[in-house]
Amino acid sequence: MAVVSWKEILLLTGLVVLCYWNSLACGFVFDDVSAILDNKDLRPSTPLHNLFLNDFWGTPMVEERSHKSYRPLTVLTFRLNYLFSELSAASYHLLNVVLHVVVCILFLRVCRLFLDKTSGLLAALLFAVHPIHTEAVTGVVGRAELLSSIFLLAAFLAYTRSKGVDHSIVWTPIALTVVLVAAATLCKEQGITVIGICCVHEVFVAQGFTLPMLVDTLVQVLQGKDGFPYAVLQTLLKLIVLIISTLLLVIVRVQVIQSQLPVFTRFDNPAAVSPIPTRQLTFNYLLSVNAWLLMNPSELCCDWTMGTIPLVESPLDLRNIATLTFYVFLGCLAYHSLRYRHSSAKTVIMALSFIVLPFIPASNLFFPVGFVVAERVLYVPSMGFCVLVAHGFKNVSHKRNLKKISWFMVGVLLTTHAVKTFNRNWDWESEYTLFSSALKVNRNNAKLWNNVGHALENQNGYEKALRYFLQATRVQPDDIGAHMNVGRTYKNLNQSKEAEDAYLVAKSLMPQIIPGKKYATRVAPNHLNVYINLANLIRANDSRLEEADQLYRQAISMRPDFKQAYISRGELLLKMNKPMEARDAYLRALELDRANADLWYNLAIVNIEMKEPSEALKNFNHALELNPRHKLALFNSALLMQESGEPSFRPEANRRFLTYVEEDPDDANGYFNLGMLAMDADENAAAERWMRKAIGLQAGFRSALFNLALLYSQSKRELEALPVLDELLRHHPEHVKGLILKGDILMNHRKDTQGARGCFERILRMDPTNVQGKHNLCVVYFEERDLPRAERCLEETLALAPNEEYVRRHLSIVRGKMAAMSAAGQPLSPVEGVAMSANKNQEEEQTQEEGRSTNKGGEGVEDRKNARISSSAASSGDVGDNQSEQLEHGQGDKRTKNKSTKEMKDIEKKRAAALKRLEEIERLLSSD
Repeated sequence: MAVVSWKEILLLTGLVVLCYWNSLACGFVFDDVSAILDNKDLRPSTPLHNLFLNDFWGTPMVEERSHKSYRPLTVLTFRLNYLFSELSAASYHLLNVVLHVVVCILFLRVCRLFLDKTSGLLAALLFAVHPIHTEAVTGVVGRAELLSSIFLLAAFLAYTRSKGVDHSIVWTPIALTVVLVAAATLCKEQGITVIGICCVHEVFVAQGFTLPMLVDTLVQVLQGKDGFPYAVLQTLLKLIVLIISTLLLVIVRVQVIQSQLPVFTRFDNPAAVSPIPTRQLTFNYLLSVNAWLLMNPSELCCDWTMGTIPLVESPLDLRNIATLTFYVFLGCLAYHSLRYRHSSAKTVIMALSFIVLPFIPASNLFFPVGFVVAERVLYVPSMGFCVLVAHGFKNVSHKRNLKKISWFMVGVLLTTHAVKTFNRNWDWESEYTLFSSALKVNRNNAKLWNNVGHALENQNGYEKALRYFLQATRVQPDDIGAHMNVGRTYKNLNQSKEAEDAYLVAKSLMPQIIPGKKYATRVAPNHLNVYINLANLIRANDSRLEEADQLYRQAISMRPDFKQAYISRGELLLKMNKPMEARDAYLRALELDRANADLWYNLAIVNIEMKEPSEALKNFNHALELNPRHKLALFNSALLMQESGEPSFRPEANRRFLTYVEEDPDDANGYFNLGMLAMDADENAAAERWMRKAIGLQAGFRSALFNLALLYSQSKRELEALPVLDELLRHHPEHVKGLILKGDILMNHRKDTQGARGCFERILRMDPTNVQGKHNLCVVYFEERDLPRAERCLEETLALAPNEEYVRRHLSIVRGKMAAMSAAGQPLSPVEGVAMSANKNQEEEQTQEEGRSTNKGGEGVEDRKNARISSSAASSGDVGDNQSEQLEHGQGDKRTKNKSTKEMKDIEKKRAAALKRLEEIERLLSSD
């Protein structure tokens, strides 16, 4: 075996980098979203063994909705990417480019087995730049092809060493081959086909048999003229080992998928559900389509499903000529390679084995798959194609008159392919560019119209998206997903009537229930989301809640394991004030998926509704065990601990709020609640810092501004509170507590009775029945020595609150003071233009104390925000359908926090102190 030189490695690496460096600028698109962004198996919080229990997309293999694509080693590399760079797309693309380089180098070593040095290098160079590979290399999910190809080529190279110099069997390479085949299969299913390639190599290359020789040997044995030659026996032994290994791998694979094939619909692969002979004619025609893509990759498309390739419904269809031509050409090559023993025949037979055998699982000929054509599955078959091209170049270039032109044509081929590959990479930059480029190739695929609309929808371009979704319904009128997309977009445009009509059309297209037949076998499970979306839409109308519940129950009756229906119904039942039934719905969903952190979180919300804080905290903790970075569980569990008033909970509540702000550093509520925790712990400096941070993130943050002002007031920094209160009242001019606190500070610390009076009068303009504001205004009149006006004011206050004893006592004090002043001949009202005495007597000072006491009951900590939000995947929005639809998130119910036990105790202390000061004022004024 010729060794690959460093120069050749550098040449291949440089060429790959030249073609694919721009792929590092691409994001996660198409299937990458499901495999990377939405796949919880990538997260470190998911147990590692889950990778071997779930499919490629993170769905448990035991579930009916599983795609049954079992590729744990590929997912493991995604997880390693996530460990080092989380969701930085560039690192995933970089690793794909590196893996493509490795494949090219291994392929060059394989080529050296059948081709000379020059043509072998040419085959590797053509493979490195072929545009058909952009989906496998630039699309992140194409890593399954790359990894499987590495192990496939390594297994084949290992097997070629299984023949000793004395023609004996060397078992170590065979054992290594079996291990590598298993690894290739765990990366992608087609990896197992390398066993067939090894068998072809053993029979026709290693042993040098031709088909006539095998037939003659078999005839002689059957006639009893001769036994099997020793070489044949050796070959049979090795083949038996390979075949048994293959059967074991197949048995394990069947057990993994629970002996069930995945559920595909006619939209994924129309020919798969077509009658005879349409199905056979179409699938055979698709072979020529794939061959044409290898020879002329000028028009590439990321999605060939639905109506991309019309069905071949008649033997008279002219496209059958392409099918016939393909089989004739393939048959001629096979005949040439199987009949002769020379090196050219061996090269061709190995090239054909690389083309045909790895493609068989994706050919639809033996079992249906979920696509019509997929460019990435041509990654390995293109190796055989490149070998054929290089072999043809070798034969042509040896002819003197064609040598120069053959080199020129090779140069043009490599250059054009490299440029095409480089430009094709830009199509994968975003979903919009990818699907828009696909529409240039094929305008009969409703899924492409849906996906362009989906990309525009993600950019909030709802009106443009609607045009694409409507076009999808025209291209494919029975596409349920397209009508669902139309409905969701109308909803985003606040056109509820049109949205409901679109959902009803989608619902009418659903197959009817047939007794004894599983519903999921006739429809994509995601299409059941039409019931969820329609229910989510109509439940916005409180008069239609029962109708929405009926839709949820209908979805559950069709599919009892439909987890999302239980989740959405649980939220509706909470809205209908049926917490017991909501709890039952969530518990049923948890039976289906106990590893779902969102479900435990929602169950905790139900516990809070049912006044079960300890159960709620327990379920919040369950959610955090499954996902320690679950933002809503972190926030609301910390808030629940804070509400409990238990000092022992404070450290853990503080830790959870800190983790929350790490996860969502732009949410002011996290910093605000850290500030409230610090206030509870009398850590005023920390409280001030957190409040300032919250206000900096959210200008006009009502609760943060008031509580910061209150913190300054309680810390004897009343004058620092005034600018904060001014900002509060600028954003919230109706804030009564802020006006009361500002009036108190102005009167008692700035001696500004006019400013204080303005605050209290402003309260009364908004609410003439506000007892606290009215009483405080009376105190201002008393402070200004306008006793008749103070008397009238207190009489009006007493009429508003006849049971408030302190108002009655204050009125008695004022009347007693007026009587005393009248007896002394002093004026009861201040003389206009005469300034108040600068020397405050004791009575005046005590009156100020009364003014300070007027905040009783109103100086408590303001409500702390927060709201617990139900976090299901579709709390009030629509559920998407694969790539053509999206998930729509809505806001759940919000519940305002009550004051904690400590706050209530603080308020009661202030109330008691205020009453004590009032008693002192009464005693002093009475004695005066």
